[in-house]
Amino acid sequence: MSWHPQYRSSKFRHVFGKPASKENCYDSVPITRSVHDNHFCAVNPHFIAVVTECAGGGAFLVIPLHQTGKLDPHYPKVCGHRGNVLDVKWNPFDDFEIASCSEDATIKIWSIPKQLLTRNLTAYRKELVGHARRVGLVEWHPTAANILFSAGYDYKVMIWNLDTKESLITSPMSTISCHQDVILSMSFNTNGSLLATTCKDRKIRVIDPRAGTVLQEASYKGHRASKVLFLGNLKKLMSTGTSRWNNRQVALWDQDNLSVPLMEEDLDGSSGVLFPFYDADTSMLYVVGKGDGNIRYYEVSADKPHLSYLTEYRSYNPQKGIGVMPKRGLDVSSCEIFRFYKLITTKSLIEPISMIVPRRSESYQEDIYPPTAGAQPSLTAQEWLSGMNRDPILVSLRPGSELLRPHPLPAERPIFNSMAPASPRLLNQTEKLAAEDGWRSSSLLEEKTPRWAAEHRLEEKKTWLTNGFDVFECPPPKTENELLQMFYRQQEEIRRLRELLTQREVQAKQLELEIKNLRMGSEQL
Repeated sequence: MSWHPQYRSSKFRHVFGKPASKENCYDSVPITRSVHDNHFCAVNPHFIAVVTECAGGGAFLVIPLHQTGKLDPHYPKVCGHRGNVLDVKWNPFDDFEIASCSEDATIKIWSIPKQLLTRNLTAYRKELVGHARRVGLVEWHPTAANILFSAGYDYKVMIWNLDTKESLITSPMSTISCHQDVILSMSFNTNGSLLATTCKDRKIRVIDPRAGTVLQEASYKGHRASKVLFLGNLKKLMSTGTSRWNNRQVALWDQDNLSVPLMEEDLDGSSGVLFPFYDADTSMLYVVGKGDGNIRYYEVSADKPHLSYLTEYRSYNPQKGIGVMPKRGLDVSSCEIFRFYKLITTKSLIEPISMIVPRRSESYQEDIYPPTAGAQPSLTAQEWLSGMNRDPILVSLRPGSELLRPHPLPAERPIFNSMAPASPRLLNQTEKLAAEDGWRSSSLLEEKTPRWAAEHRLEEKKTWLTNGFDVFECPPPKTENELLQMFYRQQEEIRRLRELLTQREVQAKQLELEIKNLRMGSEQL
């Protein structure tokens, strides 16, 4: 990178990190003291899972996201491994299913109950036995349901199909045996057709996961990679590691040519491993150092210079591990574009850190929230194993929005009396009667339906759903967690209705002004 200061126009130049207040942190959490270079934390919109210290085997905690404050010393654990837990990952398509791997050479799949845990959870849903030595990494496939990858200290990557009735699976679907040493990291491209790995031999490999063949291998001696990451649809890889002089550095690679990196940048002389995180929606790269207190972030582009430094979040508390919230769990009302969960072992604390784009308007910011990957798989396990590839199914983060399906849905049938208020049940009955009477195709009727009627119908539909939540089919809350979720939904609904009311008032004033102008014009004539 050129050292000359260059002005760049970017909407993310002023992104800043905002740590949560003390009452919104998770205190008195017995965080693991393992020396492995893993995240030790996994987050989804419902729970935060943290690997913990436990005598007589391995365990991890599953804490409801809104249960902040001091943790009960006797809080129930998820325990069933005979050795220390090394990695945990939530299923991206099921917020109540999590995979864990351990030093006992097994992988376990757990179903987390929706109600709060009252005692230790020891009953796992599935157990995967195939590795000869301890398992250090697990990764879910980004687009196919029930496909799990695991990497062990036997130098093998195993692919598991969980779409079976057996609770004990002893044979993986396939095994990748091209590595000569311990695998340090795994990363998928957007549709999951390619797998990138780093190994203790400091080589980066791009692998076809179904065939198990190595498509590209980096033998560059100037960069010893420890972690690797696909950069969305840019067809590039980002790796973190050390240089020849043991300086920590980041390197950018072309995924089709790993002979020489496109760029390298030395960061500092510390010894902790650098964890990279990439946000494909904003093209921002976050680099988190183990044992550091800061988080650096960059903007990535396809053109030179590929990596543009923005700034860094600084803190005096070093992080042992880090968790990341999926985009669908962010607070869009505060312009939050990324959220970390920082494990601070010295204080037994988990501190959420929100990366925020400063905006004055409180309305939804469409430019910083493009459609993002949702919680619905685009492939079944058998489809992926047979050779199919599909991009993730996208969703909009706008409150009250629905799934953006890859194929267009048939148009809705118009309502004749659009001015009359209607409930969802009444509309369903109307549609059924319409089908029985043999109405004409919706396209012909839509031509006769005025535009204001369609807009009114759309606004009515938005009032039924808030954050994907049907207000007519709302069961009463049974637990404190459900009550909190209901409270947050109501707050969001109130805020949205206030915005809608303000817009209506502005429209009414504009109409009054137009009427006044028309009257004045008619009087002059």
